[in-house]
Amino acid sequence: MRVIGEYPHPACKITLFNWNGKYLLKFEQGPIEQTYKISEMDVTGEQDVVTLTKSPFIDKVLLRFEQMQNDLFGAMEDL
Repeated sequence: MRVIGEYPHPACKITLFNWNGKYLLKFEQGPIEQTYKISEMDVTGEQDVVTLTKSPFIDKVLLRFEQMQNDLFGAMEDL
């Protein structure tokens, strides 16, 4: 797996990888992470994938982080 780059964002860490014919777009926030696999055949290049970090898609990723954290902390309360 090769790291293509890291992209700044105030709410999460964003890293783009290339591996096995796919781009992996990884978002990290504290103990939670989301990874999206995008086939190289579905985009014209890495710049298309980087565009996702600046589109309305990132707003949905951040909302999903909130949901995931609520789920994790709720589940931990039941331990």
